[in-house]
Amino acid sequence: MADATPTIASTAAPAENTGGFPPFDTTTFPSQLFWLAVTFAFLFVTLWKVAGPRINGVITSRRGAINADIAAAQQARGDAEGASAAYQTALAGARARANAHAEETRQTLNGEIAKAKTQADDEAHKAMSVAQARIEATRVQARGAVIKAAEEAAIAIVARLTGETVSSAEAAAAVKEQ
Repeated sequence: MADATPTIASTAAPAENTGGFPPFDTTTFPSQLFWLAVTFAFLFVTLWKVAGPRINGVITSRRGAINADIAAAQQARGDAEGASAAYQTALAGARARANAHAEETRQTLNGEIAKAKTQADDEAHKAMSVAQARIEATRVQARGAVIKAAEEAAIAIVARLTGETVSSAEAAAAVKEQ
């Protein structure tokens, strides 16, 4: 069989590192400061020559895009104000034309109404003249009928009261006197 050597496992730190946390070791400060300066210079030059122009380009392009958008918005506002003014002008013109058309229609209708009223007044006057003529004719006819009835009544009254017969000419003369 083979020779067995015991293995010992330990969690203890090696004995040669007794200085503590390496970055705080004062003996390594000069080399740390050197590499810090080299790294800082490299990063500074990289940012200055590579990232700086890119960032500046992005800022410049955004500023240009914002200024272009503002100019476009100002142009759109001007166009909108011009369109609004044109719309208001067209609307005022349309209102004026509509008012003129309404006034023309009103005048036409007033003329037609006056003409129809005159025609209706003439027809009413003619109808009243015809009606008055009929009334006068009816009145004359009624007067004749009343006179005729009065003559007949006079003949009947005289015959009844006196027993004599009176002629219709005498009765007519008596009615006319009254």
